[in-house]
Amino acid sequence: MTRKLTQGNEAVFRGAIAAGASYYAGYPISPSTEILNIASGYAAEHPGLRFLQAEDEIASANAIIGASLAGAKSFTATSGPGFSLMQEAVGYAQKVGVPCVFVNVMRVGPATGMPTMPGQGDIMQVKWGSTGDYTPIAFYPNGVAEAFRMTVEAFNAAEESRSPVVLLSDTFVAHLNEVVDLDEIAGSVQVVERDVPALGEFTEGPRFFAGVLMYEHGPNAGEPATADADEYLRQFYAAKHRHLEVAKRYAHYEHGWNVEADVLIVCYGIVSRVAAPLRDEFALFRPIRIHPVLDEELREACARYREVVVVEANDGQYADLVELATHREVKRVPLHGGRISLEAVREGIDRVLSGGPSEPPIPPEPSEHRPRSPLGVG
Repeated sequence: MTRKLTQGNEAVFRGAIAAGASYYAGYPISPSTEILNIASGYAAEHPGLRFLQAEDEIASANAIIGASLAGAKSFTATSGPGFSLMQEAVGYAQKVGVPCVFVNVMRVGPATGMPTMPGQGDIMQVKWGSTGDYTPIAFYPNGVAEAFRMTVEAFNAAEESRSPVVLLSDTFVAHLNEVVDLDEIAGSVQVVERDVPALGEFTEGPRFFAGVLMYEHGPNAGEPATADADEYLRQFYAAKHRHLEVAKRYAHYEHGWNVEADVLIVCYGIVSRVAAPLRDEFALFRPIRIHPVLDEELREACARYREVVVVEANDGQYADLVELATHREVKRVPLHGGRISLEAVREGIDRVLSGGPSEPPIPPEPSEHRPRSPLGVG
């Protein structure tokens, strides 16, 4: 057992290995590239991990789906732009029922955005990024040790739900260094083993892997069912109920700070760490399981407080979900452009609690050249 300085991205990779991952495919993209680099070096020395640096994110996503169908616990890591490219593959894996893990280390978007700056703009993309309806499971840790644990949980939930599970992170969590003993943590986690037969192992009859709707059972098994709403209902709700049942076992959240305060701050990921100096003034609700939304837990927590303020590094994506869950209006503090600082959080909370707008004051354009601002502050 050894305590050592460990980066968040390294903790994610080590969590995947602890969970039994044996296949990684990826494409380098900031701020997730350390996971690919570590996986490459590890695979060179450990034949138990197969590694592929693919030509792009689309190929990476499809590679881990293929590896999972062949019997491997598989994962990839990317950032927002890459995750956008992966969405068709995500939808296919949801339809077919493929356990695998997608790590999305978020940065400021849209498009290629601000590669070096932290953001939380993919909350909605996880839920509705691909076509059609599905019930994704996603987790979002806020530190190194938790990143390790939640990676293991993501693999476990993927196996139990037979679906792709998303592990969210951000630039600051990914590059955060903390002194932890991951070997000790590994000894306390439970790992769910693979129980889905691999492609080609017809132990329970044939399995079907078409993206289009097909009859999976009965006298028409193997034939297209693309005009049969009844078959769609059977398959859709079977998957939805399975995912929701699995999600109940992973209802991770934190409710703390000054729970007797009048104001509840809802935040997650790195924002919850940055806002922590305000713990004496406010209560905190920090969702760790981002999807499915913690509806009951949010309703119970929010009912105790005069005001609920959602602070997040996007334009209110999780705030919308909190309002849907609690049936009450919440105040919003958006942190844009990578400016995730205590000063920005403090100013935003004071502004909205005094009746001001959610939008921060917009500074005028500079009239002369000025040096770059400090990372995450300017």
